[in-house]
Amino acid sequence: MTDRKLVFLDVDGTLVDYRNTIPASAVDAVRGARQRGHLVFLCTGRSKAEVYDELWEIGLDGLVGGNGSYAEYRDEVVLEQTMTAEQCRRVVDWLHERGLEFYLECNAGLFGSENFETAAQPTIRDYVRGKGTTDVESLTVRDVFPDMIFGADLYRTDVNKISFVLSSIEDHHAATRDFPDLLSGTWGGRGAAALFGDLGVPNISKAYAIERLVEHVGARIEDTIGFGDATVDIPMLEVCGLGVAMGNGSEDIKAVAGHVTDDVEADGLANAFRHLGLVG
Repeated sequence: MTDRKLVFLDVDGTLVDYRNTIPASAVDAVRGARQRGHLVFLCTGRSKAEVYDELWEIGLDGLVGGNGSYAEYRDEVVLEQTMTAEQCRRVVDWLHERGLEFYLECNAGLFGSENFETAAQPTIRDYVRGKGTTDVESLTVRDVFPDMIFGADLYRTDVNKISFVLSSIEDHHAATRDFPDLLSGTWGGRGAAALFGDLGVPNISKAYAIERLVEHVGARIEDTIGFGDATVDIPMLEVCGLGVAMGNGSEDIKAVAGHVTDDVEADGLANAFRHLGLVG
């Protein structure tokens, strides 16, 4: 079809709510758009190991993962960038020295530090609570990361990104200072609030990976639509032909969006798909 669009969906807060539930309306919207010939990709900070079966079962054409360090189109790897073994070792040792719990994000799995499952629980609850969900007292790390692996060797060669619990924002500033060869960021709260720090492959972004995927597919960047809810999604919205911000998104992403839809819990994705003519 000549008016085929390539749609890029952030996951958390966009396609999925903050209790890891996918609204039925969003599933129907994605399937309806693909039936019309549009291509739909996830474009997420999650690594491939965090893209669980229920997401793939919606029906997708590919994935941008690790905030742009990995991309695939119909099971074909288009882009993959990982830390070196030495970079991983330095970060793991640094986090241990500072007493910060963390997990390694790899396509092969998520690998948690020794005490992440217990130490990260309050932060995980703050993360979910900050996104608007109040019933979080029974929430566990396993609820959010059901397949996280504990007890494995934490010195690896296939790491896209390392996320760690912040004891204060100074941990992020220290990471930025001590690892100039890596990309340092934060994530976790509503909008741009910081609960976690992360270190990843330098010179990558969701925008860069989208450009590579579009080129690989043989499409035009003008025919792309990006959906997101957080500061990290801004490069995606800016590079796409049209950027859509969720109603639950931060004010900075709404400011750069061409369209603002409803909250993720209020059928925001499906409403935007209808508004934009991706579905009937």
